[in-house]
This record gives sequence, C-alpha cells and structure tokens, in this order.
Amino acid sequence: MLYEQIQSNKRRTYFLLLGFLVVVGIVGAAVGYLFFRSLPLGVIGAIVIGGIYALIMITNSTNVVMAMNNGKEITSPDQAPELWHTVEDMAMVAQLPMPRVFIINDDSPNAFATGNDPKTAAVAATTGLLKIMNRNELEGVIGHEMSHVRNYDIRISTIALALTAAISLLTNLGSNWWLFGGNSRDRDNRDNNGGVQILMFALSILIMIFAPLVASIIQMAISRNREYLADAGSVELTRNPQELISALKKLSHAEPMQQVDEASAALYISNPLKKTANLFDTHPPMEERIARLEKM
Repeated sequence: MLYEQIQSNKRRTYFLLLGFLVVVGIVGAAVGYLFFRSLPLGVIGAIVIGGIYALIMITNSTNVVMAMNNGKEITSPDQAPELWHTVEDMAMVAQLPMPRVFIINDDSPNAFATGNDPKTAAVAATTGLLKIMNRNELEGVIGHEMSHVRNYDIRISTIALALTAAISLLTNLGSNWWLFGGNSRDRDNRDNNGGVQILMFALSILIMIFAPLVASIIQMAISRNREYLADAGSVELTRNPQELISALKKLSHAEPMQQVDEASAALYISNPLKKTANLFDTHPPMEERIARLEKM
C-alpha cells in the first residue's frame, strides 16, 4: 500500500507538471498572436521565459527562501540538540547528506524543507514546533521534510512557482497589447481577414483572463500531491505512522504564523496562513491526510 501510494503520487506530479508546461505554451501562443500574429513564436518565447524563471529560482532557492521566512541557521548541535539530532537521524535513515538546519522564531508549530537537491537541502522548524512536539512526533515531521528532499519535491515546487510567475508575466504583457499599437493592427486584420481573426482575437483574450486561474489550480494540485507523498515517505522512514499522525493532530489546532512569506506558504508541512477550508488551498485537509496514514 505504501509503495503503491508513493508511485501513484509521483505519476500524478509528472502529469501536473506537463499540464503546467502546456498552459505556458498556450499562453505564449496567445501572446504571440496578439503581438506578432505568430503562434509558434509565442510558444518559443514562453518556453524561454519559463526556463529563465526556473533557472533563477533553482540556483538561489535555499538562501532566498530562508531569508524570506526569517530563518536563522544553527551550525552545531549545542544550539538546538533535539532538532539537530533528529534531522541527523532522519537524514541517515533516508541515506541523504546532512542538510543545513534553520530555526524560525514563531510560536506557531510548523516546518518546511527547501533546496535544489539533497546536497544543497535545508530544513527549518519553528520554535513553536520544538515546544509542543515530543521526540517521536518531531521524527514524524522531520521525516516528512526529508522525504521532500529525497523525492526532489522542493525542486518541483520551485519549478511550479517559476512557471506560475512566467504565466503571470505573459498574461500581464498580453493584457497590455493595445499599448503597443495592437488595437490598430487588430482592426486592420479584422477588416482584411474577417471572422477568423475575430475568433483568434477573442480566444487570445479569454486565455489571458483564465490562464492565471488554471495555473493556480495546477500549482495547488502539485502542492497537495507532494504533501501526500511526503506523508507516505515519513512513514517509510520512521516505520511508524502514529508518529506523524500524532504530530498532524497537534498541527491541525495550531494558530497561523505571525510572519510568513505567502509565496513560500506551500512549502510548510501545514498551511501557515489560515485554518479555514478553501477550494484553492495549497494543503490537503488535515483530516484526509490523517485518514490516509491510518490506512497504512
């Protein structure tokens, strides 16, 4: 059951990333049509922009994300013995290099991992998490985060964030096409080519309107999927689903964090922003996560 769930979640994530790339290409085609009356040129431009965004995010993710969330690095076990040794143990079990360890000064219990690959990984925990979790529960949480590192979930989420930013840039550019003389060009083309040009113009505008919503839905699906995958991975590392179940039950009653960067909220083990259910939440319902773990 455990390995089947891991493989199923991985396949879903790959399909979602493929869907993300398709959306980027469609938006690029629409922008290419509005500006240059060339669908292929727009697709190529969109892929280049998306690739540049992804490269920038991947090469700078760890330090940038930790700075955005006020993470303070600890460099020896004396500074936070229980956290340090738990991370060390889970890294050893997962057969991964010891990641950098950070603490965030916030009373709300939470944690996240970031990094481009296991060699550059970092794990952060809030002071609130260290206060309320016992050693077994902390193992479940850190096992969850080390699973993100082992499965390269953080890189996938970083790419998804970059593609979302690229889509936002393209739609903003496309929505201002008329500032660059697009309105007069479009009027000339409508006069010369009739209904086909009108249809293409209307379709491009609709893409500009709905693409950001579609991107948000795909990003949400990727984030939810990777949370289920990391939960299953934590069980694989600790060999005891009750550790994470107990931790998630405590996290389900936590208050929102006081200072958190919204752009990185999806990285946390539980939603650090709010506790009310929403269709576009980046995290699956805690009750569903616990129910899945109880079946293992």
